[in-house]
Amino acid sequence: MKKDLSLLPATFVKRYKRFFTDIRTEQGELLTVHCPNTGSMKNCQVENSRCWYSLSDNPKRKLPGTLEIVTTSFGNLAGVNTARPNHIVRQAIEDRLIPELRGYPSMRSEVRYGAEKSRIDLLLEDEDKGQCYIEVKNVTLDCGEGCAQFPDAVTSRGAKHLRELMAMVAEGHRAVLFFCVQLTGVETVSIAGHIDPLYAETLSAAMDAGVEVLVWQADLSDQTIRLQRPLPLVI
Repeated sequence: MKKDLSLLPATFVKRYKRFFTDIRTEQGELLTVHCPNTGSMKNCQVENSRCWYSLSDNPKRKLPGTLEIVTTSFGNLAGVNTARPNHIVRQAIEDRLIPELRGYPSMRSEVRYGAEKSRIDLLLEDEDKGQCYIEVKNVTLDCGEGCAQFPDAVTSRGAKHLRELMAMVAEGHRAVLFFCVQLTGVETVSIAGHIDPLYAETLSAAMDAGVEVLVWQADLSDQTIRLQRPLPLVI
C-alpha cells in the first residue's frame, strides 16, 4: 500500500496505562500520544529509541498524536498501530499482490458472523468460489536472529477468532488467518506457545481443520507502509 503517511520522528520515552505513550519531539517537546495497541508490546518499548508518530486534524480527539512505528530491543522497526494491518492487507488484495486471494470481485470489511458474534476483518465473495473469511493479525514481537512471534500476550480474543474460522470451514467456506508482520529484519514467524499455550493449541487444531495461514511482511518507512513479501510460518 503506497500512502503518504507523513510520519514525524521522535524519541520514545515510556508507555503507560496501555494506551498512552510519552515521546519527545525533534523540537524537544514532551508529547503524550495515543498508543493504539492492546498487546504487551514486548520488546517494543525501548527508552530513548527512535520512533515515529502521526498527527490528526480531528479537533474532537483528546490526543491528536498516534504512535505508529517504534524501534525494538533488537534494533528493528515495528509498526505498533493495530488499526493499520486491515487496510494494508485490503489494499494488497485490491492490487492483486497475494496470489492465494485473487479472483474475488467483492470484498467487505467488519462483517458480523459466527456463533460467538464476531466481526470478520475481510470477507471475499465470488459467485463460483463462494466466501473467504480473513482474520488479520499484527505481528510485532521481535525475538532477534530474524525471528518474529505471535502473540505477544495471552489473547482469548484470538482463540475465539480461530474457533469462528474453523466453524466457517465446517460450513464449506474458505477461512484464512493472515499474519501481517509489521517488523523489519525478519525471516521467519512462529507461534509463541510459551506466552499463550491455548492459542498455539487452537491454531494447530484450526490448521488441521482446514484454516489456511498466510504470512506477509510489510515494508515500513515514514512515508510508506505496504505488504512486501511472504514469509514462512515455522511450527
